[in-house]
Formats: sequence, structure tokens, C-alpha cells
Amino acid sequence: TDYQMACTSLGARLREIRVAAGLSGRALAQALGWHPSKVSKLELGRQTASVEDLKAWAGACGAPGSIAELLAMRRTLETHYANWRVNSLGTRAKQAVFGDLERRTRQLRAVETSVVPGLLQTPTMPGGSCTVWWPLHGAPDDVEAGVRARMERARILDDPEKTLDIVLGEPVLYARICPSRVMVGRLDRIVELIARKGTVIGIVPLHVRLPAIPEHGFWIFDDDRVNVETIGAELFTDHNAIEPYRRVFAELSRAALRRQAALRLVARARYQLVPDRTGMEDGNAPTSRT
Repeated sequence: TDYQMACTSLGARLREIRVAAGLSGRALAQALGWHPSKVSKLELGRQTASVEDLKAWAGACGAPGSIAELLAMRRTLETHYANWRVNSLGTRAKQAVFGDLERRTRQLRAVETSVVPGLLQTPTMPGGSCTVWWPLHGAPDDVEAGVRARMERARILDDPEKTLDIVLGEPVLYARICPSRVMVGRLDRIVELIARKGTVIGIVPLHVRLPAIPEHGFWIFDDDRVNVETIGAELFTDHNAIEPYRRVFAELSRAALRRQAALRLVARARYQLVPDRTGMEDGNAPTSRT
């Protein structure tokens, strides 16, 4: 990924500075009071150097003039894009990447403003969001495998060692990116999860004054990184830039309705999706929200 390439570039530059100073990796580690493996990991891009690490490295190598350069290289790690085409192996590969990240996460917080997130979706095929995604990004049509991988990810919802808080904007309940029968299934899945998991899912209703502007959906993995999905890329932000997301999430989470109040919102949206009640053909948006 772009992130791994940036880590490798930073590590290579650190090695150049050390070699230019005539220091072995062990000698540098000794001078800094580090374990020798830390020097190796930093140079190979297997560990991300902190600001303090970079300053100490430059100082021990007698190259204080390189600090600004090193810090600039590190800033490219704070926000980086993994273009969808990096994951052009298809939907299954994409699901596997996020499944691995979620398995390593203890606290998962999410805000979704447009569509039902994958973790809350049903395995119904075809007609799901995967069938919208793969042609747009030129990925192979491996929707069935992708759906199976997505359902494997959903196991974290029942993991007692994880803390989850998923906040949905009420418009999510009305997004018509799939046939009504699929969307009804997704809403039923949300109802089941709210009934079974209590406050794990909250819904911010349209009628409340928003305490923070949800400019886009985002996922917070522990306090380490944030993921934002754009049309053309995945944006990852590391822990140094995570605080604004934490604050926005906290405000929206407090504004969200839970339990019975959330169930009433879902029931209202589901009522709209039944074709003979809306008078609309499947796939068209309803004309009324009453």
C-alpha cells in the first residue's frame, strides 16, 4: 500500500543518515538506550517512528539538519490513501483487509451517514451494495465470495471482548441502493441487532439539531486510526490526527436514539419500503415519509 511504501522510504532515509554517521545499528541503539531490534524495525519500515524517535536519531547521528526532512516524511504517514485499485483483487480481498483490522480492534466506533454499513448487512444476493461497488472500481465480479467474507466479519458483533458503538443517521434507513426486498432485510437485521445487543446501534433522527456536522461517515479503530471511505479511495488517519473524529463521534453518539426509540425509527422506514403501501415500483424512492 501507499502507507507501507512511505514507511519503507522513511526507514531507508534513517539508514542513510546512520551509515553516513559511521554508526552500526547496535552502536546507535546503545547511544539511544534502545533495544537493537528497534533500529532494525525502523529502518525496515516495520515500526513507525515517533517524532521523538526521529529527533533522537538525527541528534545521535550528528545530523540535526535532517530533522525537518524526517518530520515531513513522517507527516505523510499520518494521512494516507490506499487507492481502491490497490485492492483490485475484488470485494473478497477488500473484506479480508477490514476483517483483519476489526479482529485486532478492541473498541470500534462508527458513524454512517449514507448507507447501511457492511457489518449490519444481510447475506442476500444479488442486489447488495457490492454489486454497486465492483463495476465502479473495475474489480472482478466476486460478489459471492465478498459477501461470505463480509458475513465472517460480522462475527465481531457477538465478541464479548469488543466494545462497539455504531451510529447511523436516519437517512441511512431510506437509502435505496438495492431492491426493496434487500433493504427490508437490512432493516430487519438492524431491528434484530438493536433488540439483541441493546445500545450497540444508535440512530440520529432527522428532527434533532445536530451537535456536530457529520460531513461523512468514518470508523474509529481503538485510538489508533480512522478510516474514511471516499468514492475513489480509502483514507486512513493515524492516532496523531484522530482527536477531531473522537469529538464528533461523542457528540453524535449522545444525540443518537437507542433501544425502543431507535426501533420506532426503523419501523417507520420499513413501512415506507413496502411497495403496496408506497405505491411505488421497486427501486424507486418513496414520495412520503409519514
